[in-house]
Amino acid sequence: MKSNRDQTAAQAVIGVVLTVTAFLIWGLSPVYWKALKAVPSFEILMHRMVWSFFFLVPVLAVRRQWPEFIAVFTSPRLLLIMIATSILVSGNWLLFIWAINQNMILQTSLGYYMCPLINILLGLVFLKEKLRFPQTCAVLLAVVAVVYLTIAGGRFPWISITLALSFGLYGLIRKAAPVSPAVGLAVETLLLSVPALAYLAFLDRTGAAAFLHGGAMLDLLLIGTALLTALPLLFFNAGAKRLTLSTVGFAQYIAPTTTFLLAVFVYHEPMSLARTWTFVLIWLAVAIYSADSVLFYRRLERVSRAKHPG
Repeated sequence: MKSNRDQTAAQAVIGVVLTVTAFLIWGLSPVYWKALKAVPSFEILMHRMVWSFFFLVPVLAVRRQWPEFIAVFTSPRLLLIMIATSILVSGNWLLFIWAINQNMILQTSLGYYMCPLINILLGLVFLKEKLRFPQTCAVLLAVVAVVYLTIAGGRFPWISITLALSFGLYGLIRKAAPVSPAVGLAVETLLLSVPALAYLAFLDRTGAAAFLHGGAMLDLLLIGTALLTALPLLFFNAGAKRLTLSTVGFAQYIAPTTTFLLAVFVYHEPMSLARTWTFVLIWLAVAIYSADSVLFYRRLERVSRAKHPG
């Protein structure tokens, strides 16, 4: 019995380390994109797609997931879903990279804080899910935050809203495809690698390409976008399997918090009074959402144990 408990505890520790590492990589990613500021955002995205697919090829081979990968292309329904998710994820990545290099890191942080709240709304609209009272309060607070920032700050936070909506829709549509995350990412990057390679070849022919023309360090950074894309996903999937949903739910805020700290203390983006109060309202909404999620899942666990005491 003790051995089983020790093994479970060890697995949980491994899960925490892997999951926290994944979210820290995502949260610190603005540092990487800033290092590529000299390269147009769209060109960076094209390299990210191509190199990510090449990186994932041996991963799928080692994990023996090629049959699952090939099966996507033999199913018209699955392929259509993956085309839709490819478009959404590429748009999300492009906007994120562009916003980082336009010194709008705070807007990206706000967007990813809002993701769980956007997911609640998407569930209400598309899945006809009923909102619990705390969820309703959290969503209303987020709406108040956006309206306040628009009025007091004089600008609608379109980057934050677009990032949250595109990522939320991506997750919603991906649920309809019974494809593992690594295989899904490989399919998405392959679908986008074909036009990406054509575009990069065009840039090279016209002398406008950054790759092989900007120095070895720049080339390595462009190739390294594959690691920044695939590694945290693999870490997250391995870690999440070892943790409860509530723990993973809390961990997801490591990324936007890290990004927020980078924006304020490293890149010195201005924190106006309007922005400060907006983040306070969003943090309050997130706190309500998180507390409700923890209590909800604990109730489910108690009910499950009562039904299956063995």
